[in-house]
Amino acid sequence: MALVAAPLFSAGSLAQEVTPSHGLAMHGETKYPEGFSHFDYVNPEAPEGGTLKLAVVANGFDSFNPFDIRGVAAAGISNYLYDTLLASSDDEPFSAYGLIAESIETPEDRSYVVFNLREQARFHDGKPITAEDVKFSFETLTTKGHPFFRNYYADVSKVTVEGPHRIRFDFGETKNRELPLILGQMPILPAHYWADRDFGDNGLERPLGSGPYRIGDFEAGRSVSYERVKDYWAEDLGVRAGRFNFDRIVYDYYTDDTVALEAFKAGSFDFRLESSAKNWATAYTGERFNNGTIIKEAIEHHRPAGMQGFVFNTRRPVFSDPLVREALAYAFDFEWANKNLFFGQYTRTDSYFENSELASSGLPQGRELEILEPFRDQLSADVFNEEYQPPTTEGQQGLRQNFKIALDLLNEAGYEIRNGKMVNAESGKPLAFEILLFQKSFERVVLPFKKNLERLGIDVTVRLVDSNQYIQRLREFDYDMITQVFGQSDSPGNEQRDYWHSSNVNTKGSRNYAGVSDPVVDELVSKVIQAPNREELVHRVRALDRVLLHGHYVVPHWHLTKDRVAYWNHLQRPATTPKNGIDLDNWWARP
Repeated sequence: MALVAAPLFSAGSLAQEVTPSHGLAMHGETKYPEGFSHFDYVNPEAPEGGTLKLAVVANGFDSFNPFDIRGVAAAGISNYLYDTLLASSDDEPFSAYGLIAESIETPEDRSYVVFNLREQARFHDGKPITAEDVKFSFETLTTKGHPFFRNYYADVSKVTVEGPHRIRFDFGETKNRELPLILGQMPILPAHYWADRDFGDNGLERPLGSGPYRIGDFEAGRSVSYERVKDYWAEDLGVRAGRFNFDRIVYDYYTDDTVALEAFKAGSFDFRLESSAKNWATAYTGERFNNGTIIKEAIEHHRPAGMQGFVFNTRRPVFSDPLVREALAYAFDFEWANKNLFFGQYTRTDSYFENSELASSGLPQGRELEILEPFRDQLSADVFNEEYQPPTTEGQQGLRQNFKIALDLLNEAGYEIRNGKMVNAESGKPLAFEILLFQKSFERVVLPFKKNLERLGIDVTVRLVDSNQYIQRLREFDYDMITQVFGQSDSPGNEQRDYWHSSNVNTKGSRNYAGVSDPVVDELVSKVIQAPNREELVHRVRALDRVLLHGHYVVPHWHLTKDRVAYWNHLQRPATTPKNGIDLDNWWARP
Protein backbone atom coordinates (compact mmCIF):
# COMPACT_ATOMS: atom_id res chain seq x y z
CA MET A 1 0.00 0.00 0.00
CA ALA A 2 1.16 3.55 -0.66
CA LEU A 3 1.02 4.52 3.02
CA VAL A 4 3.41 1.71 3.99
CA ALA A 5 5.83 2.46 1.19
CA ALA A 6 5.87 6.21 1.82
CA PRO A 7 9.20 6.36 3.69
CA LEU A 8 10.99 4.88 0.68
CA PHE A 9 10.04 7.65 -1.71
CA SER A 10 10.07 11.41 -1.85
CA ALA A 11 6.80 13.27 -2.10
CA GLY A 12 7.64 14.17 -5.67
CA SER A 13 8.22 10.59 -6.75
CA LEU A 14 5.00 9.48 -5.09
CA ALA A 15 3.09 12.18 -6.95
CA GLN A 16 4.53 10.90 -10.26
CA GLU A 17 3.09 7.45 -9.58
CA VAL A 18 -0.46 8.82 -9.79
CA THR A 19 -1.45 8.81 -13.44
CA PRO A 20 -4.53 10.57 -14.84
CA SER A 21 -7.48 8.32 -15.58
CA HIS A 22 -10.59 8.81 -17.71
CA GLY A 23 -12.82 7.20 -15.05
CA LEU A 24 -12.88 5.76 -11.57
CA ALA A 25 -14.60 2.77 -9.95
CA MET A 26 -15.48 2.58 -6.29
CA HIS A 27 -13.87 -0.85 -6.14
CA GLY A 28 -11.99 -2.68 -8.86
CA GLU A 29 -11.79 -1.55 -12.48
CA THR A 30 -14.12 0.51 -14.63
CA LYS A 31 -16.13 -1.24 -17.34
CA TYR A 32 -15.68 1.34 -20.09
CA PRO A 33 -12.23 2.03 -21.61
CA GLU A 34 -10.71 5.40 -22.34
CA GLY A 35 -12.28 7.00 -25.37
CA PHE A 36 -15.46 4.90 -25.27
CA SER A 37 -18.12 6.21 -27.63
CA HIS A 38 -21.26 5.60 -25.57
CA PHE A 39 -22.76 3.58 -22.74
CA ASP A 40 -24.03 0.12 -23.73
CA TYR A 41 -27.60 0.87 -22.67
CA VAL A 42 -28.19 3.90 -24.92
CA ASN A 43 -28.92 4.21 -28.62
CA PRO A 44 -26.14 6.42 -30.03
CA GLU A 45 -28.18 6.85 -33.22
CA ALA A 46 -31.29 8.08 -31.41
CA PRO A 47 -32.85 11.00 -33.32
CA GLU A 48 -33.04 14.36 -31.62
CA GLY A 49 -36.21 16.41 -31.51
CA GLY A 50 -39.75 16.43 -30.21
CA THR A 51 -41.24 17.29 -26.86
CA LEU A 52 -41.50 15.14 -23.75
CA LYS A 53 -44.46 16.08 -21.54
CA LEU A 54 -44.39 14.93 -17.91
CA ALA A 55 -46.54 15.41 -14.84
CA VAL A 56 -45.72 16.23 -11.22
CA VAL A 57 -48.28 15.59 -8.48
CA ALA A 58 -47.50 18.35 -5.99
CA ASN A 59 -48.60 21.81 -4.94
CA GLY A 60 -46.33 23.69 -7.27
CA PHE A 61 -42.86 25.20 -6.88
CA ASP A 62 -41.45 28.56 -5.84
CA SER A 63 -37.73 28.26 -6.58
CA PHE A 64 -35.19 27.51 -9.29
CA ASN A 65 -32.52 26.76 -6.68
CA PRO A 66 -32.55 23.02 -5.86
CA PHE A 67 -29.50 23.33 -3.59
CA ASP A 68 -31.00 25.58 -0.91
CA ILE A 69 -33.10 24.28 1.98
CA ARG A 70 -35.63 27.07 1.57
CA GLY A 71 -38.48 26.83 -0.89
CA VAL A 72 -39.63 24.06 -3.22
CA ALA A 73 -37.53 23.72 -6.37
CA ALA A 74 -39.00 23.11 -9.81
CA ALA A 75 -38.92 19.51 -11.02
CA GLY A 76 -35.99 18.51 -13.22
CA ILE A 77 -33.80 21.50 -12.60
CA SER A 78 -30.81 19.81 -10.99
CA ASN A 79 -30.84 17.06 -13.62
CA TYR A 80 -30.99 19.23 -16.71
CA LEU A 81 -29.45 22.59 -15.90
CA TYR A 82 -26.14 21.71 -14.25
CA ASP A 83 -23.26 19.55 -15.37
CA THR A 84 -21.01 17.75 -12.91
CA LEU A 85 -17.31 16.87 -12.89
CA LEU A 86 -18.05 13.19 -13.54
CA ALA A 87 -21.00 11.20 -14.91
CA SER A 88 -21.98 7.82 -13.44
CA SER A 89 -22.87 4.74 -15.46
CA ASP A 90 -26.05 2.81 -14.73
CA ASP A 91 -24.71 -0.68 -15.38
CA GLU A 92 -21.93 -0.79 -12.76
CA PRO A 93 -22.11 -0.77 -8.93
CA PHE A 94 -20.51 2.69 -8.79
CA SER A 95 -18.24 3.96 -11.51
CA ALA A 96 -17.97 7.46 -12.98
CA TYR A 97 -16.33 8.94 -16.04
CA GLY A 98 -15.15 12.38 -16.99
CA LEU A 99 -17.70 15.04 -17.93
CA ILE A 100 -16.48 18.52 -17.00
CA ALA A 101 -13.32 16.79 -15.78
CA GLU A 102 -11.31 15.29 -18.61
CA SER A 103 -9.31 13.14 -16.18
CA ILE A 104 -8.97 12.25 -12.51
CA GLU A 105 -5.86 11.69 -10.41
CA THR A 106 -6.05 9.90 -7.06
CA PRO A 107 -3.54 7.68 -5.23
CA GLU A 108 -4.17 4.13 -4.10
CA ASP A 109 -5.18 5.28 -0.60
CA ARG A 110 -7.45 7.98 -2.11
CA SER A 111 -6.16 10.57 0.33
CA TYR A 112 -6.74 13.28 -2.28
CA VAL A 113 -8.15 13.75 -5.76
CA VAL A 114 -7.22 16.06 -8.62
CA PHE A 115 -9.68 16.94 -11.37
CA ASN A 116 -8.28 18.14 -14.69
CA LEU A 117 -11.03 20.10 -16.41
CA ARG A 118 -11.80 20.13 -20.11
CA GLU A 119 -10.87 23.42 -21.69
CA GLN A 120 -13.96 23.26 -23.92
CA ALA A 121 -16.37 23.02 -20.95
CA ARG A 122 -18.68 26.04 -21.03
CA PHE A 123 -21.57 27.65 -19.20
CA HIS A 124 -24.59 28.62 -21.27
CA ASP A 125 -23.32 32.19 -21.63
CA GLY A 126 -20.18 30.89 -23.34
CA LYS A 127 -17.77 31.51 -20.48
CA PRO A 128 -15.39 28.64 -19.65
CA ILE A 129 -15.81 26.45 -16.58
CA THR A 130 -12.67 26.87 -14.50
CA ALA A 131 -11.16 25.48 -11.33
CA GLU A 132 -12.28 28.66 -9.57
CA ASP A 133 -15.89 27.77 -10.41
CA VAL A 134 -15.37 24.32 -8.89
CA LYS A 135 -13.93 25.81 -5.70
CA PHE A 136 -16.75 28.35 -5.53
CA SER A 137 -19.32 25.57 -5.95
CA PHE A 138 -17.83 23.50 -3.15
CA GLU A 139 -17.59 26.41 -0.73
CA THR A 140 -21.08 27.69 -1.56
CA LEU A 141 -22.82 24.35 -1.30
CA THR A 142 -21.13 23.41 1.98
CA THR A 143 -21.71 26.78 3.67
CA LYS A 144 -24.92 28.14 2.13
CA GLY A 145 -26.53 25.08 0.56
CA HIS A 146 -28.68 22.29 1.93
CA PRO A 147 -27.17 20.62 5.04
CA PHE A 148 -26.86 17.44 2.98
CA PHE A 149 -23.80 18.85 1.20
CA ARG A 150 -22.06 19.70 4.46
CA ASN A 151 -22.45 16.09 5.56
CA TYR A 152 -21.68 14.58 2.18
CA TYR A 153 -18.36 16.38 1.81
CA ALA A 154 -17.48 16.54 5.52
CA ASP A 155 -14.14 14.74 5.11
CA VAL A 156 -12.66 17.29 2.69
CA SER A 157 -9.92 19.18 4.54
CA LYS A 158 -8.49 21.44 1.85
CA VAL A 159 -9.28 22.72 -1.64
CA THR A 160 -6.45 24.00 -3.83
CA VAL A 161 -6.68 25.59 -7.27
CA GLU A 162 -3.51 24.44 -9.02
CA GLY A 163 -4.22 26.05 -12.36
CA PRO A 164 -7.07 27.43 -14.48
CA HIS A 165 -8.26 23.90 -15.24
CA ARG A 166 -6.80 21.90 -12.38
CA ILE A 167 -8.15 21.58 -8.82
CA ARG A 168 -7.14 19.38 -5.90
CA PHE A 169 -9.19 18.20 -2.90
CA ASP A 170 -7.29 16.87 0.11
CA PHE A 171 -9.00 14.68 2.68
CA GLY A 172 -8.52 14.57 6.43
CA GLU A 173 -7.80 11.56 8.60
CA THR A 174 -10.16 9.27 6.77
CA LYS A 175 -10.26 6.12 4.69
CA ASN A 176 -13.22 7.35 2.70
CA ARG A 177 -12.69 5.74 -0.71
CA GLU A 178 -15.92 7.20 -2.02
CA LEU A 179 -14.94 10.86 -1.70
CA PRO A 180 -13.34 11.26 -5.16
CA LEU A 181 -16.49 9.84 -6.74
CA ILE A 182 -19.01 11.86 -4.78
CA LEU A 183 -17.04 15.05 -5.35
CA GLY A 184 -17.44 14.18 -9.01
CA GLN A 185 -21.23 14.34 -8.52
CA MET A 186 -21.05 17.96 -7.35
CA PRO A 187 -23.00 20.39 -9.58
CA ILE A 188 -20.72 23.15 -10.83
CA LEU A 189 -22.09 26.65 -10.40
CA PRO A 190 -20.85 29.77 -12.26
CA ALA A 191 -18.97 32.00 -9.82
CA HIS A 192 -19.37 35.05 -12.07
CA TYR A 193 -23.17 34.69 -12.15
CA TRP A 194 -23.48 34.48 -8.36
CA ALA A 195 -20.96 37.25 -7.67
CA ASP A 196 -23.69 39.88 -7.30
CA ARG A 197 -26.56 37.64 -6.20
CA ASP A 198 -27.61 36.12 -2.88
CA PHE A 199 -27.50 32.33 -3.21
CA GLY A 200 -30.66 31.82 -1.16
CA ASP A 201 -32.82 34.59 -2.57
CA ASN A 202 -32.92 34.08 -6.32
CA GLY A 203 -36.51 32.74 -6.29
CA LEU A 204 -37.76 32.28 -9.85
CA GLU A 205 -34.99 34.15 -11.62
CA ARG A 206 -33.61 31.80 -14.30
CA PRO A 207 -30.13 30.74 -13.11
CA LEU A 208 -27.17 30.16 -15.39
CA GLY A 209 -26.14 26.57 -15.96
CA SER A 210 -23.94 24.43 -18.18
CA GLY A 211 -26.04 21.28 -18.75
CA PRO A 212 -27.91 19.91 -21.76
CA TYR A 213 -30.97 22.12 -21.14
CA ARG A 214 -31.82 25.65 -20.08
CA ILE A 215 -35.05 26.86 -18.49
CA GLY A 216 -37.66 27.89 -21.07
CA ASP A 217 -41.21 29.08 -20.48
CA PHE A 218 -42.74 28.61 -17.07
CA GLU A 219 -45.84 29.51 -15.12
CA ALA A 220 -45.05 29.95 -11.45
CA GLY A 221 -46.11 26.90 -9.49
CA ARG A 222 -47.96 25.31 -12.43
CA SER A 223 -45.53 24.36 -15.21
CA VAL A 224 -41.91 24.62 -16.26
CA SER A 225 -40.20 23.75 -19.52
CA TYR A 226 -36.59 23.02 -20.44
CA GLU A 227 -35.15 23.69 -23.89
CA ARG A 228 -32.26 21.64 -25.25
CA VAL A 229 -29.08 23.67 -25.72
CA LYS A 230 -28.31 23.43 -29.42
CA ASP A 231 -24.59 24.09 -29.03
CA TYR A 232 -24.22 22.03 -25.86
CA TRP A 233 -20.50 21.71 -25.26
CA ALA A 234 -20.55 18.04 -24.14
CA GLU A 235 -22.92 16.51 -26.68
CA ASP A 236 -20.19 14.46 -28.39
CA LEU A 237 -18.70 12.94 -25.24
CA GLY A 238 -19.16 9.22 -24.56
CA VAL A 239 -21.05 9.95 -21.33
CA ARG A 240 -23.59 12.06 -23.24
CA ALA A 241 -23.98 10.24 -26.59
CA GLY A 242 -27.52 8.93 -27.08
CA ARG A 243 -28.86 10.88 -24.10
CA PHE A 244 -30.96 14.04 -23.68
CA ASN A 245 -32.59 13.63 -27.08
CA PHE A 246 -35.77 15.70 -26.68
CA ASP A 247 -35.74 19.30 -27.87
CA ARG A 248 -38.10 20.27 -25.10
CA ILE A 249 -39.16 18.78 -21.75
CA VAL A 250 -42.27 20.10 -20.01
CA TYR A 251 -43.44 19.43 -16.44
CA ASP A 252 -47.07 20.23 -15.61
CA TYR A 253 -48.18 20.22 -11.98
CA TYR A 254 -51.30 18.46 -10.70
CA THR A 255 -52.60 18.59 -7.15
CA ASP A 256 -54.47 15.29 -7.43
CA ASP A 257 -53.09 11.98 -8.72
CA THR A 258 -56.45 10.74 -9.98
CA VAL A 259 -56.79 13.86 -12.12
CA ALA A 260 -53.21 13.35 -13.37
CA LEU A 261 -53.95 9.76 -14.39
CA GLU A 262 -57.00 10.79 -16.39
CA ALA A 263 -54.99 13.60 -17.98
CA PHE A 264 -52.36 11.08 -19.04
CA LYS A 265 -54.95 8.82 -20.68
CA ALA A 266 -56.39 11.86 -22.46
CA GLY A 267 -52.98 12.71 -23.93
CA SER A 268 -52.05 15.71 -21.79
CA PHE A 269 -48.66 14.19 -21.05
CA ASP A 270 -46.60 11.32 -22.44
CA PHE A 271 -45.22 9.09 -19.71
CA ARG A 272 -46.31 7.83 -16.31
CA LEU A 273 -44.49 5.78 -13.69
CA GLU A 274 -47.27 4.11 -11.72
CA SER A 275 -46.89 3.73 -7.95
CA SER A 276 -50.39 2.45 -7.19
CA ALA A 277 -51.03 -1.29 -7.47
CA LYS A 278 -54.77 -0.64 -7.71
CA ASN A 279 -54.34 1.78 -10.60
CA TRP A 280 -52.00 -0.64 -12.36
CA ALA A 281 -54.52 -3.46 -12.06
CA THR A 282 -57.69 -1.56 -12.93
CA ALA A 283 -57.10 1.84 -14.57
CA TYR A 284 -54.90 1.12 -17.59
CA THR A 285 -57.59 -0.24 -19.86
CA GLY A 286 -59.49 0.85 -22.94
CA GLU A 287 -59.14 1.09 -26.68
CA ARG A 288 -55.89 3.08 -26.66
CA PHE A 289 -54.22 0.37 -24.59
CA ASN A 290 -55.72 -2.39 -26.74
CA ASN A 291 -54.54 -0.93 -30.05
CA GLY A 292 -51.07 0.05 -28.82
CA THR A 293 -51.55 3.81 -28.85
CA ILE A 294 -50.59 3.73 -25.17
CA ILE A 295 -48.05 1.10 -24.14
CA LYS A 296 -48.17 -0.49 -20.69
CA GLU A 297 -45.05 -2.33 -19.47
CA ALA A 298 -43.63 -3.72 -16.24
CA ILE A 299 -39.87 -3.47 -16.85
CA GLU A 300 -37.62 -5.51 -14.58
CA HIS A 301 -34.78 -3.80 -12.72
CA HIS A 302 -31.97 -5.02 -10.47
CA ARG A 303 -31.33 -1.95 -8.31
CA PRO A 304 -31.60 -2.08 -4.52
CA ALA A 305 -35.18 -1.39 -3.47
CA GLY A 306 -34.18 0.34 -0.23
CA MET A 307 -36.69 0.60 2.59
CA GLN A 308 -40.19 2.04 2.51
CA GLY A 309 -42.18 1.99 5.72
CA PHE A 310 -43.99 3.75 8.52
CA VAL A 311 -41.17 5.72 10.13
CA PHE A 312 -41.15 6.36 13.88
CA ASN A 313 -39.80 9.76 14.94
CA THR A 314 -37.82 8.56 17.96
CA ARG A 315 -37.27 12.17 19.02
CA ARG A 316 -40.84 11.96 20.32
CA PRO A 317 -41.12 10.45 23.83
CA VAL A 318 -43.93 8.17 22.67
CA PHE A 319 -41.51 6.34 20.35
CA SER A 320 -38.33 6.51 22.41
CA ASP A 321 -38.68 2.89 23.60
CA PRO A 322 -37.80 0.23 20.98
CA LEU A 323 -40.22 -2.19 22.67
CA VAL A 324 -43.09 0.17 21.83
CA ARG A 325 -41.91 0.49 18.26
CA GLU A 326 -41.59 -3.26 17.90
CA ALA A 327 -45.06 -3.78 19.36
CA LEU A 328 -46.76 -1.39 16.95
CA ALA A 329 -45.33 -3.25 13.95
CA TYR A 330 -47.53 -6.23 14.87
CA ALA A 331 -50.63 -4.15 14.06
CA PHE A 332 -49.75 -3.78 10.37
CA ASP A 333 -51.31 -6.60 8.36
CA PHE A 334 -49.28 -6.66 5.15
CA GLU A 335 -50.78 -9.94 3.93
CA TRP A 336 -54.30 -8.50 4.12
CA ALA A 337 -53.23 -5.29 2.40
CA ASN A 338 -51.37 -7.13 -0.37
CA LYS A 339 -54.40 -9.32 -1.11
CA ASN A 340 -57.17 -6.75 -0.74
CA LEU A 341 -55.49 -3.50 -1.78
CA PHE A 342 -52.50 -4.39 -3.95
CA PHE A 343 -53.78 -7.32 -6.03
CA GLY A 344 -50.93 -9.49 -4.73
CA GLN A 345 -48.30 -7.47 -6.60
CA TYR A 346 -45.83 -6.81 -3.78
CA THR A 347 -43.23 -8.62 -1.69
CA ARG A 348 -42.68 -7.74 1.97
CA THR A 349 -39.48 -5.80 2.65
CA ASP A 350 -37.16 -7.13 5.36
CA SER A 351 -33.96 -5.15 4.71
CA TYR A 352 -32.87 -1.55 4.28
CA PHE A 353 -30.91 -2.81 1.25
CA GLU A 354 -33.64 -4.99 -0.23
CA ASN A 355 -33.12 -6.64 -3.64
CA SER A 356 -29.33 -6.66 -3.39
CA GLU A 357 -26.42 -8.70 -2.06
CA LEU A 358 -26.07 -6.05 0.65
CA ALA A 359 -29.16 -7.25 2.55
CA SER A 360 -28.61 -9.13 5.81
CA SER A 361 -30.22 -12.54 6.31
CA GLY A 362 -30.22 -15.41 8.79
CA LEU A 363 -28.00 -14.97 11.83
CA PRO A 364 -24.69 -13.08 11.66
CA GLN A 365 -21.73 -15.30 10.91
CA GLY A 366 -18.21 -15.16 9.51
CA ARG A 367 -16.88 -11.69 8.78
CA GLU A 368 -20.20 -10.00 9.57
CA LEU A 369 -20.16 -11.53 13.06
CA GLU A 370 -16.57 -10.35 13.54
CA ILE A 371 -17.67 -6.80 12.75
CA LEU A 372 -20.56 -6.93 15.23
CA GLU A 373 -18.77 -8.78 18.05
CA PRO A 374 -17.02 -5.72 19.60
CA PHE A 375 -20.45 -4.12 20.07
CA ARG A 376 -22.15 -7.13 21.69
CA ASP A 377 -22.56 -5.42 25.08
CA GLN A 378 -24.16 -2.36 23.43
CA LEU A 379 -26.63 -4.24 21.24
CA SER A 380 -29.80 -6.17 21.87
CA ALA A 381 -29.18 -9.91 22.14
CA ASP A 382 -31.70 -10.31 19.30
CA VAL A 383 -29.10 -8.98 16.87
CA PHE A 384 -27.05 -12.12 17.45
CA ASN A 385 -29.73 -14.67 18.32
CA GLU A 386 -32.82 -13.90 16.20
CA GLU A 387 -33.18 -13.45 12.45
CA TYR A 388 -35.13 -10.28 11.78
CA GLN A 389 -38.50 -10.90 10.16
CA PRO A 390 -41.29 -8.33 9.97
CA PRO A 391 -44.49 -9.54 11.67
CA THR A 392 -46.77 -11.64 9.50
CA THR A 393 -50.38 -12.78 9.70
CA GLU A 394 -49.81 -15.94 7.71
CA GLY A 395 -50.84 -19.13 9.49
CA GLN A 396 -53.80 -20.16 11.65
CA GLN A 397 -53.42 -17.57 14.40
CA GLY A 398 -53.18 -14.54 12.10
CA LEU A 399 -53.74 -11.09 13.52
CA ARG A 400 -55.00 -12.40 16.85
CA GLN A 401 -51.59 -13.87 17.67
CA ASN A 402 -49.91 -10.62 16.61
CA PHE A 403 -52.09 -8.64 19.02
CA LYS A 404 -51.09 -10.96 21.85
CA ILE A 405 -47.38 -10.42 21.10
CA ALA A 406 -47.92 -6.66 20.84
CA LEU A 407 -49.69 -6.55 24.21
CA ASP A 408 -46.87 -8.51 25.86
CA LEU A 409 -44.28 -6.08 24.46
CA LEU A 410 -46.29 -3.05 25.56
CA ASN A 411 -46.70 -4.49 29.05
CA GLU A 412 -42.94 -5.03 29.17
CA ALA A 413 -42.48 -1.38 28.14
CA GLY A 414 -44.64 -0.22 31.08
CA TYR A 415 -48.07 0.12 29.46
CA GLU A 416 -51.41 -1.39 30.42
CA ILE A 417 -55.05 -1.28 29.39
CA ARG A 418 -57.34 0.96 31.49
CA ASN A 419 -60.95 1.51 30.45
CA GLY A 420 -60.15 0.24 26.99
CA LYS A 421 -57.20 2.59 26.49
CA MET A 422 -53.48 1.80 26.40
CA VAL A 423 -51.85 4.02 29.04
CA ASN A 424 -48.50 4.37 30.75
CA ALA A 425 -48.78 2.42 33.99
CA GLU A 426 -46.98 5.12 36.01
CA SER A 427 -48.22 8.38 34.53
CA GLY A 428 -51.58 7.23 33.18
CA LYS A 429 -50.83 9.05 29.93
CA PRO A 430 -52.53 7.44 26.92
CA LEU A 431 -50.42 5.99 24.11
CA ALA A 432 -51.43 8.24 21.22
CA PHE A 433 -49.79 9.63 18.09
CA GLU A 434 -50.40 11.17 14.66
CA ILE A 435 -49.58 9.77 11.22
CA LEU A 436 -48.71 12.56 8.76
CA LEU A 437 -49.53 12.07 5.06
CA PHE A 438 -49.54 14.12 1.88
CA GLN A 439 -50.84 11.44 -0.53
CA LYS A 440 -54.58 10.94 -0.20
CA SER A 441 -54.29 7.59 -2.00
CA PHE A 442 -52.26 6.28 0.95
CA GLU A 443 -55.18 6.66 3.33
CA ARG A 444 -56.49 3.25 2.25
CA VAL A 445 -53.26 1.73 3.61
CA VAL A 446 -53.09 3.81 6.78
CA LEU A 447 -56.70 3.55 7.92
CA PRO A 448 -56.69 -0.26 8.38
CA PHE A 449 -53.42 0.13 10.33
CA LYS A 450 -55.09 2.80 12.48
CA LYS A 451 -58.07 0.49 13.08
CA ASN A 452 -55.79 -2.35 14.22
CA LEU A 453 -53.91 -0.03 16.57
CA GLU A 454 -57.19 1.14 18.07
CA ARG A 455 -58.03 -2.49 18.86
CA LEU A 456 -54.90 -2.36 21.06
CA GLY A 457 -56.31 0.71 22.82
CA ILE A 458 -53.97 3.13 21.01
CA ASP A 459 -55.34 6.48 19.82
CA VAL A 460 -54.17 7.34 16.30
CA THR A 461 -55.02 10.38 14.21
CA VAL A 462 -54.28 10.68 10.51
CA ARG A 463 -53.48 14.15 9.17
CA LEU A 464 -53.43 14.85 5.44
CA VAL A 465 -51.54 18.00 4.37
CA ASP A 466 -50.49 19.42 1.02
CA SER A 467 -47.06 18.52 -0.37
CA ASN A 468 -45.45 21.88 0.43
CA GLN A 469 -46.55 21.76 4.06
CA TYR A 470 -45.41 18.15 4.27
CA ILE A 471 -41.94 19.09 3.00
CA GLN A 472 -41.63 21.88 5.57
CA ARG A 473 -42.73 19.64 8.43
CA LEU A 474 -40.35 16.94 7.23
CA ARG A 475 -37.44 19.39 7.30
CA GLU A 476 -38.36 20.45 10.84
CA PHE A 477 -38.97 16.83 12.04
CA ASP A 478 -42.44 18.03 13.03
CA TYR A 479 -44.26 14.68 12.99
CA ASP A 480 -44.82 11.54 15.03
CA MET A 481 -44.98 9.01 12.22
CA ILE A 482 -44.62 9.36 8.45
CA THR A 483 -44.43 7.09 5.45
CA GLN A 484 -41.02 7.49 3.85
CA VAL A 485 -38.58 5.79 1.50
CA PHE A 486 -34.88 5.35 2.31
CA GLY A 487 -33.49 4.93 -1.19
CA GLN A 488 -30.26 2.98 -1.58
CA SER A 489 -27.65 2.43 -4.26
CA ASP A 490 -25.55 -0.63 -5.01
CA SER A 491 -22.59 1.13 -3.41
CA PRO A 492 -23.67 2.72 -0.09
CA GLY A 493 -21.35 5.35 1.35
CA ASN A 494 -21.45 8.92 2.62
CA GLU A 495 -25.23 9.24 2.28
CA GLN A 496 -25.59 6.75 5.14
CA ARG A 497 -24.28 9.48 7.44
CA ASP A 498 -27.23 11.66 6.43
CA TYR A 499 -29.69 8.82 7.09
CA TRP A 500 -28.48 7.42 10.39
CA HIS A 501 -25.65 9.37 12.06
CA SER A 502 -26.32 11.02 15.43
CA SER A 503 -24.72 14.25 14.19
CA ASN A 504 -27.80 14.76 11.99
CA VAL A 505 -30.49 14.14 14.60
CA ASN A 506 -31.11 17.86 14.99
CA THR A 507 -29.85 19.05 11.62
CA LYS A 508 -32.91 20.52 9.90
CA GLY A 509 -33.35 19.12 6.43
CA SER A 510 -31.28 16.00 7.06
CA ARG A 511 -32.68 12.62 6.07
CA ASN A 512 -32.32 11.15 9.56
CA TYR A 513 -36.11 11.00 9.63
CA ALA A 514 -36.24 8.42 12.42
CA GLY A 515 -33.95 10.38 14.73
CA VAL A 516 -31.43 7.54 14.98
CA SER A 517 -28.82 8.38 17.63
CA ASP A 518 -26.78 5.30 18.45
CA PRO A 519 -22.98 5.14 18.89
CA VAL A 520 -22.93 1.64 17.38
CA VAL A 521 -24.77 2.84 14.29
CA ASP A 522 -22.38 5.80 14.07
CA GLU A 523 -19.39 3.45 14.11
CA LEU A 524 -20.91 1.09 11.55
CA VAL A 525 -21.70 4.00 9.23
CA SER A 526 -18.04 5.04 9.43
CA LYS A 527 -16.98 1.48 8.65
CA VAL A 528 -19.23 1.40 5.58
CA ILE A 529 -17.80 4.67 4.31
CA GLN A 530 -14.24 3.42 4.85
CA ALA A 531 -14.68 -0.07 3.36
CA PRO A 532 -11.44 -0.89 1.47
CA ASN A 533 -12.99 -3.24 -1.12
CA ARG A 534 -16.30 -4.61 -2.37
CA GLU A 535 -16.23 -7.78 -0.31
CA GLU A 536 -15.66 -5.88 2.93
CA LEU A 537 -18.29 -3.31 1.95
CA VAL A 538 -20.89 -6.08 1.65
CA HIS A 539 -20.09 -7.44 5.12
CA ARG A 540 -20.14 -3.99 6.72
CA VAL A 541 -23.41 -2.97 5.09
CA ARG A 542 -25.05 -6.22 6.21
CA ALA A 543 -23.92 -5.52 9.78
CA LEU A 544 -25.38 -2.00 9.62
CA ASP A 545 -28.59 -3.33 8.10
CA ARG A 546 -29.00 -5.89 10.87
CA VAL A 547 -28.51 -3.33 13.67
CA LEU A 548 -30.99 -0.91 12.07
CA LEU A 549 -33.60 -3.64 11.64
CA HIS A 550 -33.34 -4.69 15.28
CA GLY A 551 -33.61 -1.03 16.29
CA HIS A 552 -37.24 -1.11 15.03
CA TYR A 553 -37.09 2.38 13.51
CA VAL A 554 -39.69 1.57 10.84
CA VAL A 555 -42.62 -0.73 10.17
CA PRO A 556 -41.45 -2.18 6.84
CA HIS A 557 -43.75 -1.94 3.84
CA TRP A 558 -43.19 -3.70 0.53
CA HIS A 559 -41.22 -3.55 -2.70
CA LEU A 560 -41.45 -4.36 -6.38
CA THR A 561 -38.61 -5.43 -8.67
CA LYS A 562 -40.21 -3.93 -11.76
CA ASP A 563 -40.87 -0.40 -12.98
CA ARG A 564 -44.55 -0.08 -13.91
CA VAL A 565 -44.69 2.39 -16.78
CA ALA A 566 -47.18 3.54 -19.37
CA TYR A 567 -46.33 5.80 -22.30
CA TRP A 568 -47.72 7.02 -25.58
CA ASN A 569 -46.28 5.16 -28.54
CA HIS A 570 -44.49 8.14 -30.08
CA LEU A 571 -41.90 7.60 -27.34
CA GLN A 572 -39.21 5.01 -27.96
CA ARG A 573 -36.62 3.48 -25.66
CA PRO A 574 -33.31 1.61 -26.05
CA ALA A 575 -33.37 -2.18 -26.44
CA THR A 576 -31.19 -2.60 -23.35
CA THR A 577 -32.36 -1.60 -19.88
CA PRO A 578 -29.52 -1.17 -17.36
CA LYS A 579 -29.66 -2.80 -13.93
CA ASN A 580 -30.78 0.49 -12.38
CA GLY A 581 -33.96 0.45 -14.48
CA ILE A 582 -35.46 2.85 -16.95
CA ASP A 583 -34.05 6.34 -17.50
CA LEU A 584 -36.10 8.72 -19.64
CA ASP A 585 -32.97 10.66 -20.50
CA ASN A 586 -32.07 7.73 -22.78
CA TRP A 587 -35.42 7.75 -24.62
CA TRP A 588 -36.38 9.66 -27.76
CA ALA A 589 -39.38 10.74 -29.83
CA ARG A 590 -40.37 8.90 -32.99
CA PRO A 591 -39.38 11.20 -35.89
